[in-house]
Amino acid sequence: MDRAQKERVVEELGQIFESSGVVVVSHYEGLTVAEMQDLRARARANQSSVRVAKNRLAKIALEGKPCEGIADFLTGMTVLTYSEDPVAAAKVVEDFVKDNKKLQILGGAMGESVLDRAGVEAVSKMPSREELIAQIASCIGAPASNIAGAIGAPASNIAGILSTIEDKAEAA
Repeated sequence: MDRAQKERVVEELGQIFESSGVVVVSHYEGLTVAEMQDLRARARANQSSVRVAKNRLAKIALEGKPCEGIADFLTGMTVLTYSEDPVAAAKVVEDFVKDNKKLQILGGAMGESVLDRAGVEAVSKMPSREELIAQIASCIGAPASNIAGAIGAPASNIAGILSTIEDKAEAA
């Protein structure tokens, strides 16, 4: 890799560290190509990305970034999993680790906060952005549907009573 390519990689990594909601650092030693492709596919399906980069270049890219504290995790065969959603990448990695024990989560960063292994696990259990939006929408919609039901209830009650009276009149 020549100097220009290294500078491009450092710039790309810098963008990843600045724009990602969460970055998870893991050791991938022992993973087969198929297993790594599975991790990448799972990440893609959850609006996340996986990146393998030289630790030295990643450390250079981290300089001056809010998540600079994760530089300590960059030793050995590391892979970065990241996403704009502050929860998605952590969920992808945690789900992958359940099926494949070869991947070892070292830690990560969420904004300026450096996360240890337990921190990544805690973040993965949080609801995603889409889940939060759905919960808020249902909370907003619930009172409106209750009001509509209350307004419509007297009319349906009257219709039921009239139907019963009509049935009794026909029977008599």
